[in-house]
Amino acid sequence: MRSAERPEALSKPDLKKRTKAFALRILNLADALPKTTAGRALSSQIVRSGTSVAANYRAACRAKSSPDFIAKMGIVEEEADETLFWLELLEESKLVLATKLTAIKQEANELIAITVASIKTAQRNRVSNSAFRIPHSTFR
Repeated sequence: MRSAERPEALSKPDLKKRTKAFALRILNLADALPKTTAGRALSSQIVRSGTSVAANYRAACRAKSSPDFIAKMGIVEEEADETLFWLELLEESKLVLATKLTAIKQEANELIAITVASIKTAQRNRVSNSAFRIPHSTFR
């Protein structure tokens, strides 16, 4: 992975655009699903989780604290993973050809990886900034 592709190399505006583009791709996919009972049910589910990735990332960008950011990014991770589940179900149910889902599944996986990396970085920064982690701290 080149440095420009590493999760920490993405800026907030870039990831905002990327998650919004993902949501739009999900909406287009949902509109193309068959109007069967299964197609409508999966369409509804994937629209909810897929658009939630972008909405919750925007909320995370406005977090009031590090713990708030970590919690909101946890929701982004859950929603992206749920979207990946619905994509897999679309493929395995043969409602959509696997070849048509390859790119969007890859994007879902990448968004999950970026989100997990962001959470880990935020957790690490939170712990390293704590006076309790400094062995000979002046705070006793």
